[in-house]
Amino acid sequence: MTTNTTANPATTAKHDTTPKALIGIPENIGRALATGGGTLAVISTFLTWTWTSAFPGNLTVYGYPGGLQVLVLIGGALTTLFGLASYGIKGLRWLTPAGADSSIKLAALGTFLTAWYTVLAISIQLGGVVNLEPGGYVAAIATLAALLGALALPFTRPEPETADPEDTAWEQFLLNSRNTWAIVKSCFATGTSSPTPKLPAYAEILIIIAAMALGLTVFTYGIGTEYDELFVGFLITAGFGFGALAKAGLADRVSTVTAKHRTVTMTGAFAAAAAFPFTQSDDRYATIGVYILIFATVALGLNIVVGLAGLLDLGYVAFLGVGAYTAAMVSGSPSSPFDIHLPFWASAILGAVVAMIFGVIIGAPTLRLRGDYLAIVTLGFGEIFRLAVLNMDGTSGPDITNGSNGISSIPNLNILGFDFGQEHTIAGFTIARFANYFFLMLLITLIVVIVFRRSSDSRIGRAWIAIREDETAALAMGINGFRVKLIAFALGAALAGLAGTVQAHVTYTVTPEQYQFAAVVPPNSAFLLAAVVLGGMGTISGPLVGAALLYLIPAKLQFLGNYQLFFFGLALVVLMRFRPEGLIPNRRRQLEFHEEAEAPTVLSKAGA
Repeated sequence: MTTNTTANPATTAKHDTTPKALIGIPENIGRALATGGGTLAVISTFLTWTWTSAFPGNLTVYGYPGGLQVLVLIGGALTTLFGLASYGIKGLRWLTPAGADSSIKLAALGTFLTAWYTVLAISIQLGGVVNLEPGGYVAAIATLAALLGALALPFTRPEPETADPEDTAWEQFLLNSRNTWAIVKSCFATGTSSPTPKLPAYAEILIIIAAMALGLTVFTYGIGTEYDELFVGFLITAGFGFGALAKAGLADRVSTVTAKHRTVTMTGAFAAAAAFPFTQSDDRYATIGVYILIFATVALGLNIVVGLAGLLDLGYVAFLGVGAYTAAMVSGSPSSPFDIHLPFWASAILGAVVAMIFGVIIGAPTLRLRGDYLAIVTLGFGEIFRLAVLNMDGTSGPDITNGSNGISSIPNLNILGFDFGQEHTIAGFTIARFANYFFLMLLITLIVVIVFRRSSDSRIGRAWIAIREDETAALAMGINGFRVKLIAFALGAALAGLAGTVQAHVTYTVTPEQYQFAAVVPPNSAFLLAAVVLGGMGTISGPLVGAALLYLIPAKLQFLGNYQLFFFGLALVVLMRFRPEGLIPNRRRQLEFHEEAEAPTVLSKAGA
């Protein structure tokens, strides 16, 4: 009797767990090529890349990387580090708990793009490749070799076998066990993952300090880029660099440590932020910093409404305007119709209370709506507010807001004799006007963070999350949905109004066009919502990071002119395509968007 031993192609493909690579270079050669190419890229930054200092950054000095060379050095160092970790070197495996191959690919790609962008920029601006020096050629060849080697690396973790629906429960159990054991063996054999030793508390705190220092360094470098080419290179290097750290699993490992020490993390984050003005030699970049904090604080308030309660609010910037106009009217401005000059603490409380009242007035009749209908109503409220303050000019309506001229000449704050409009010397550092407001806004941000954290951990916070996940089920469990949503709406409005009181004094003038749904310059409702979604809904650090990026990037991309918003929007589309849960998501949303990766289909079928 003859037995047919020909394998079924479909079955073979289904159970084939052989690692695949994008190109046909052997894996060991590709690994060595990626590691060596990264090392050579680092060496190339100590050579001269061009003969003239006409190109920004002065890339003509031997032995001293400058400008875009520094970014290639960082990218090459990351590629080399992950390459060495992929060999299982003890001491480096801690950096790649999720595997090194994917992180090598991202690091090599980022280094390649930065180096070739620099080489092309030199050639185009100076008139041809003849302007390149040996270092430029070495960097181009080394990064290309590193990229080719990285593309030869397979994804070494095996895919689980798919269960057959007709298998018995015992066969499914055996298949599930084989999948689990195959992954464990692969992790220990390749060094892609290893049991994480429990670190002492002081070591975990040192990790948090290092993460905060890294964040401050990256932010300070990005905000202080002196020319356009350097900022574009910074975006490439920072984007792919952090992507490589995330793929290596290091970001998740650090987030686990920070979640364990939340108080230390929050203290360290605000200490790092408070150190930012001392890293600046003038008030130029402190200006951007204070506007980022205003934008980030308002985004965090919106995160209560959208991220926790799940209410789509498209007119949230109007509450910022309510707080700003309220503070402007009672702070002694000569343009104000009221001859009142309250101290800052009184105007801040009044602005928050008035914004909260508006939130209750708008929310009470509309929060019984859901989804798109609620979004349309809130969008209408934002436009009504802008048109109302535009027409309160004494001609079309009562003379309250001066119409399109707004309320101007808002005086600088003076709290306990400290004039925020004057320069002050602290520990030998000169702190100018915007740095003063930066510290004040940092204090406001701290208050908003504490409110958000306490609210999300409370009983009302769990009710918001229940409403967001399934309102019908939450109502069936006895939660008063309307009351819970109204509290979220009012609290979010109050926090936005509080930030608006500081914004009024920082900008000197409040005008209606500052509070539109969409505008070129944030904050506006569209950018605020994008900051929450991009950063990570329902988290504290997510909207802060998202707001910083959404404010900083457009401010630095002004050289693109009419194409600024096009490239900015394209970047958002790409980011949301590959990381829809946001840059810093909470665990629940991460599982929602990556359900197949976190919980393979075989497991769900086996348990059925």
